[in-house]
Amino acid sequence: MQGEDRSGAGAEGGAWVGHGAGAGDGTGNGSGAAGGGTAGGPHGPQDRRPGDDHHHADSGTARAWPRTPPRAPSPHRPQVVIEGRYELLEPIGSGGMGEVWKAHDRRLRRFVAVKGLLDRNAMTASTQASAMQRARREAEAIAKIEHPNVVTVHDQVETDNQVWIVMKLLEARSLADLLRAERVVAVPRAADIGLQILQGLRAVHTASVVHRDVKPGNVLVRDDGLAILVDFGIATFEGAAQVTRSGSVIGTPPYLAPELFAPGSPGPTPASDLWALGITLYEMVEGRVPFAGGEVWEVQENIRQAPDPALRYAGPLAPVIQGLLLPDPHERLDAATAEAMLREVLGDPPPRNTTGSGTGTATHPPTEVSEPRPDPLGPPVAAPRADGSPARRGARKRPWLKAATATLCVALLGTAGWLVAKGVGDDKDGTTGTTTAGPGGGGGGGGGGTVTEKWKATNPTLKIGVKDDQPGLSKYDRKTDTYTGYDIDLAYAIAGHMGYSRNEVAFTTVPTDYRSTALKTKGVDLVIASYSITPERKSASPGGYSVDFAGPYYEASRGFLVREKSSKYTINDSSDLRRLKVEVCTARDSTYETELPKRGFTMTASQPNTYQDCLDQLLDVTSDVYAVASDDIILAGYEKANPGKVRRLENIQGAEGYGVAMRPGSPGLKTEVCSALRTILAGRVWEDLYAKNLSTLLGNKTPPGRPDLTECEGY
Repeated sequence: MQGEDRSGAGAEGGAWVGHGAGAGDGTGNGSGAAGGGTAGGPHGPQDRRPGDDHHHADSGTARAWPRTPPRAPSPHRPQVVIEGRYELLEPIGSGGMGEVWKAHDRRLRRFVAVKGLLDRNAMTASTQASAMQRARREAEAIAKIEHPNVVTVHDQVETDNQVWIVMKLLEARSLADLLRAERVVAVPRAADIGLQILQGLRAVHTASVVHRDVKPGNVLVRDDGLAILVDFGIATFEGAAQVTRSGSVIGTPPYLAPELFAPGSPGPTPASDLWALGITLYEMVEGRVPFAGGEVWEVQENIRQAPDPALRYAGPLAPVIQGLLLPDPHERLDAATAEAMLREVLGDPPPRNTTGSGTGTATHPPTEVSEPRPDPLGPPVAAPRADGSPARRGARKRPWLKAATATLCVALLGTAGWLVAKGVGDDKDGTTGTTTAGPGGGGGGGGGGTVTEKWKATNPTLKIGVKDDQPGLSKYDRKTDTYTGYDIDLAYAIAGHMGYSRNEVAFTTVPTDYRSTALKTKGVDLVIASYSITPERKSASPGGYSVDFAGPYYEASRGFLVREKSSKYTINDSSDLRRLKVEVCTARDSTYETELPKRGFTMTASQPNTYQDCLDQLLDVTSDVYAVASDDIILAGYEKANPGKVRRLENIQGAEGYGVAMRPGSPGLKTEVCSALRTILAGRVWEDLYAKNLSTLLGNKTPPGRPDLTECEGY
């Protein structure tokens, strides 16, 4: 779910929306352009509409850094506006590394979070130039990170002695708040949150950035279960000098890795972020931090005296936590191994908490304290370091290596805490119980053989991943807290055929590049989100996941959306885009990302997560984006929502067949979905769905031809 207007002061020296945070970063949730695009960057063109009156950050004009407005805005004091665009409304966090404001983006008419990266009270005239350069580079590094589990940076703005980053406003509570309310979370839920944090960290580290303050206060958890890493206020990047305050390493003491205080320490590294992740995982399942202390020296002394903290309730997470909390960073779990182990724990995770209720709260039974034991696998095998050099062997055993074997993983899954939280006997596709031989066991399909019992028998709620930003297809209404559109109505129709009532269907927003992951982690059962059926998506690819499809249920045409008025280009049809080498934006991992370059189109250097993000950049008259590529239905919805600002070009060759996606190896589920689609396409339901949601958008009362269910043959 997305929101724009929720804010609150932080309880831990900073603020994120409605929760305590760390070193003074804060933000909240809005519908904005993702992906770190710098709308007003030095190379942005100058398409302006009448009434636009703003300056580029690189315009060279003298600018004064706005002084910190009062904590409670006075009705008699005018609001500060940065660069004529971002109106600072109220502070939502401050700390040693800057200040964070809830702000209003006047141009795109949305709420955002604006953070100043520099603590102006700590700067002198002699250090200002170098500090500005460092902050500028830091903002650019952070803006390059595009990942569902990392807060989105919209823009970077520089005034005369401050660098501001503009971020998405997020409506979610922090993991710290969740732990304060629930004390602990169940092992499956902790593993899910930990995996998402790790995936975000891997994207951060790939961008040569080290977060340096990973902790529950800097992780937001939305109601649909999505975890987002926030607060880059003290982040550093490759090549930056170590920043200390009065000779002390910056960060939150209980989460600081011991190597940061060793003589000759190189400073924060990705390994120190992984240590903090281990502390966070421990805190989620044990209800406390393993090495307590209000001062750094206390924490470090506790690590020295008792480096192997007891794990009472971690169950299958114990090897992961132990591997992340090895004091020697060279012996510590690397990110890839930690992710593989977390995925092993999540071989069959519980449903995500989509209601914000207590689902997933841990019930801790009496269990044996998990203490280090002799390693039955013998001496640890030295894993290579990140730079390819061999790791040093230490005298201490590495208990996480035991989890590398399937035998031990199965044994760990039998611990009492895990069984209480999840239950036993699940098959790989999520169904349990008896099997029935014969055709159509899942709901009247044409296939034969042995299939599992009806999906609802073991899945009382049907979890469906959908989009939230596609008018006509799938749109989320914040006021009514509902989804509407063609895909939503189709989802309800399929669910009804499977025996679910509307109240038994739970929708979760899934960005384009997260759809397969949502299925892989079993956050959803089905994805109905304009998911085009392609051979690549049906077969595993390096770094990706294969999915299975039922359908197609609709055939969409391909097209482009351009600005209605442009001072730089005259665009009449798609051939002008090729001839003028106009940069085209599309969603990352969409079919357009790979197909359009083959046809001679010029793509933007970095594709954002969603088509909505592309639209936001298209509407920003200072950006380099002049065209958006997507399906005709999606573009038609954007055109209707922005009259006079954008227009569609004629469709180009090719079609996108939308399918209902699910995990491979779920024959019973696919049989039921295919049976539902046959019924829907054979009668008037399919025509009614089109008439209700799409006919007005496309200007055609007659729906296109009914697609053939090629992905349902044999089911």
